[in-house]
Amino acid sequence: MKISGIALPLAISCAMATCAFAQNGEDRFIDDLMSKMTLEEKIGQLNLLPSGTIQTGLGQNSGVAETIRKGELGAILSLKGASSIREVQKIAVEQTRLGIPLLFGMDVIHGYETIFPLPIAMSCSWDLEGIENAASISAAEASTDGISWVYSPMVDVAPDARWGRISEGNGEDPFLSGEIASAMVRGYQGDGTYPKGKVMACLKHYALYGAGESGLDYNTVDMSHARMLNQFMLPYRKAVEAGVGSVMTSFNLVDGVPATGSDWLVDHLLREMWKFGGFVVTDYGSIGEMVNHGIGEIQDVAVQALKAGTDMDMCAEAYVKTLKKSLEEGKITEQDIDKACRRVLKAKYRLGLFDDPYKFCREDDFKTEVYSDKNRQSARKMASESMVLLKNDNILPLEKKGAIALIGPLADTPYIIGTWAVTANYKRGYSTLKEGFERALKGKAELLYAQGCNICSDAALQEAGAFYRAMPRGDDEALLKEALEVASRADVIVCAMGEEQEMSGESSSRASLEPFDVQARLLRELKALGKPIVLLNFSGRPTVLTWESENIPAIMQVWFGGSECADAVCDVLFGDSVPCGKLTASFPRTTGQEPLYYNHLPTGRPLPEGEKSFTKFKTNYLDVRNDPLYCFGYGLSYTTFGYSDLTLSSSQMSKDGSIKAEITVTNTGNRDAWEVAQLYIHDIYASISRPVKELKGFQRIYLKAGESRRISFEVTPDMLSFYNNKEEKVLESGDFEIMVGPDSRDSSLRKAVLTLE
Repeated sequence: MKISGIALPLAISCAMATCAFAQNGEDRFIDDLMSKMTLEEKIGQLNLLPSGTIQTGLGQNSGVAETIRKGELGAILSLKGASSIREVQKIAVEQTRLGIPLLFGMDVIHGYETIFPLPIAMSCSWDLEGIENAASISAAEASTDGISWVYSPMVDVAPDARWGRISEGNGEDPFLSGEIASAMVRGYQGDGTYPKGKVMACLKHYALYGAGESGLDYNTVDMSHARMLNQFMLPYRKAVEAGVGSVMTSFNLVDGVPATGSDWLVDHLLREMWKFGGFVVTDYGSIGEMVNHGIGEIQDVAVQALKAGTDMDMCAEAYVKTLKKSLEEGKITEQDIDKACRRVLKAKYRLGLFDDPYKFCREDDFKTEVYSDKNRQSARKMASESMVLLKNDNILPLEKKGAIALIGPLADTPYIIGTWAVTANYKRGYSTLKEGFERALKGKAELLYAQGCNICSDAALQEAGAFYRAMPRGDDEALLKEALEVASRADVIVCAMGEEQEMSGESSSRASLEPFDVQARLLRELKALGKPIVLLNFSGRPTVLTWESENIPAIMQVWFGGSECADAVCDVLFGDSVPCGKLTASFPRTTGQEPLYYNHLPTGRPLPEGEKSFTKFKTNYLDVRNDPLYCFGYGLSYTTFGYSDLTLSSSQMSKDGSIKAEITVTNTGNRDAWEVAQLYIHDIYASISRPVKELKGFQRIYLKAGESRRISFEVTPDMLSFYNNKEEKVLESGDFEIMVGPDSRDSSLRKAVLTLE
């Protein structure tokens, strides 16, 4: 048999004919293939290496090529370009004994070459359809360029904004993150048959990676199982239920054991309890890191990881170097290796790689589908939906007239697309904010520009935060002088400030979330001019904006908005789009409040939410209020909304029944706009302490100016259940507060009480 004119090895040719039969042909195919595989070839399927030495025009004598020829490689990480991937795949298919194709994986976190906003930004849209579409576009682009496997969605619940990788997830809430996880899996994978344009998703990071102590990356996690199951695990489970094809283990400890080697996490919870049927891969080098955790030597930790149910070793080469010896010493069985190998082969089978190893190398489609006008429009729309209006004292939207000063270190750089966009192609000409303003204001208003300052006065800090996207530095005194002169000639000042795009993301923890020194000075000097100011806050995490909130009349959290960020900012700033984003992570008043999240447990001496004064012998700080500066679910619009008349279809509910909560939402302003109505529930008394409130539903609705709509939420037993200290999911009788409103603040919510009989 031949594919694209290439003669395939006999085992593959025969097996491909088997594929045409009934659904159980998958098992027959893999049984037949594995019966022909040597031990070394089976272990080789568990080995994932980085592209590293692989370049376009791969030398036939390179080390990686020889590893492939020996059948000791199952997948390759971060090789970009269909021609390069085709060349490497050809070695696997034509120059190995059995011709088993490789998987090619890539971090496609928020887009391929059409870059969408950061995941935390997209989560603020609460637009599940739009998020699914973003994943679908990302899959379609990646799948033309040889990629069959993407390391996304990242659904780690992140209660601490000091942790840099909060930027890659969906914020602090498990329910919303679970809904987004399901949407992204559908977008990447479709129905799971992997038709053209779909790829295999990889859920990460399993588990609890976002709960590291002190917000430090790779750090220790230690908590009760009840807290794990109630506050952190739901998004992972929802992705599994959506059919995600693979799962990536996290770097951190869980119960004192690295997640990669935890049989409770992988074998028990993931496979036995949640019925996950795909394969499990480590994060980069994490089997080797088990040695650093003090668990054992490399051979011992490789055994532990394999027996825990971790199938593929990313970049540690622990399996290929030690498993044969461990088998000879009786530490593992060949059945342990076979189980892992079978799972990897099943993934390749389901992706269709045995039928066509070059299925994902579609160079002609790449030219028409990648960074297309349609894809860019989708990214621009998502970017505008992701921005959150934090404050507006009747300044926004701006009119396109007069003289507008654009000032700040992020105003004229292309590096505003967001961290960990490893497939971004800057040769595409991603716009700077200044370029976007020039297009938006052409022929209508005068645009003035000045950089104003560096990111921070500390050059070493700026360099560390830039990673490989460094921005040029200037003299801060000269930059400030120029900015003040430019601003003095303007009618309104727009400040583009915040983090560099690589100051969030992996290995980008921050001990302080306060504004950088020279930016804070510039903003104070500009305020002294007495002109209207709009602050555009660029960041990949919540940052402290306390002084800004008290002194600057308009603040927009723009995150990092992807390849179409510049135009999307202009769309919202000048009123072509109405802001509709709602925060999915709480913004602190000061860094010392972290970790800060709305769905916390009550204390024995609670202080009422929103209380401004210190009260002795209550749970509060001497020097700052307890509540966040901007709460979970918060976001303003260019219109206003009212909530009224919350009613329950019944004040009582049986354990096998449900009730409806209904409320009227009214657009009380003069602009048509989207609103996100949020449903929260509080279990008043239970066998263990329960959060003060938990998001259990939301509806994103579009209301014309003056329009009212009656909406309803179904309250089900599952919404009222929780995990107890025995890891049992229980539903206990009692009273529950049902709350609906525009955000999570007590003062914003309409409330009713439901009794579960």
